[in-house]
Amino acid sequence: MTGGSRGIGRAIALALGAEGANVTVNYAHSAEAAEQVAETIRGYGRQALAFKADVRNLDEVKAMVARTKEAFGRVDILVNNAGILRDNYVTFMKDEEWTEVLDINLKGAYHGIKAVGREMIRQKSGRIINISSDAGLLGDLMRANYASAKAGLLGLTRTVAREFAPSGITVNAVCPGIVETDLIAGMAETRRAKQLASIPLGRFGRPEEVAQVVLFLALDESGLITGQTICVDGGLHT
Repeated sequence: MTGGSRGIGRAIALALGAEGANVTVNYAHSAEAAEQVAETIRGYGRQALAFKADVRNLDEVKAMVARTKEAFGRVDILVNNAGILRDNYVTFMKDEEWTEVLDINLKGAYHGIKAVGREMIRQKSGRIINISSDAGLLGDLMRANYASAKAGLLGLTRTVAREFAPSGITVNAVCPGIVETDLIAGMAETRRAKQLASIPLGRFGRPEEVAQVVLFLALDESGLITGQTICVDGGLHT
């Protein structure tokens, strides 16, 4: 899984490992954090790798998939979670802020799907879960780049679901709302209160709640679900 060293990605990696999956924990910068996640999964009695790869680089993603196959024998699940924020008002946004977010959040998922797609088609099975966001459905202030990438991810999900369905592969998207991670840890109290007021259930989510939805979509029991977008947001998008 991409972006597996912290936050929602960490929770997903741990949930998959606890359920019995061998997991490759991808990271771009946080080697120590990724290795800690991998070590926890090994403690569950499963195999785990911490693997550095820039999802913007297709060759690096292909190398990660090849190493995963070498270590575990096959690739059954892909979780595209890698993502960044580069907040700015659209009229002040720099081209590099736009490009970096689109390249990691959207092109990175495309690279992941491209790298595992033929393997999954050959084995006629697989689960692909793309971590989008409510921002892709609702928009988000100062995040035109992020919202555009996450909306694009939903279109990618639906298209690849149609292309891969004849091979028995499911492709779905999960849209977290506002989740308690490092990304919102420093949020100003006034904005925090405003955000909470917009959520019908009146609280932020936990990474583990998102992880459980991803886990379900990875199981055999979800085999009839494909091309769908599932919101985990306390009713924020209704």
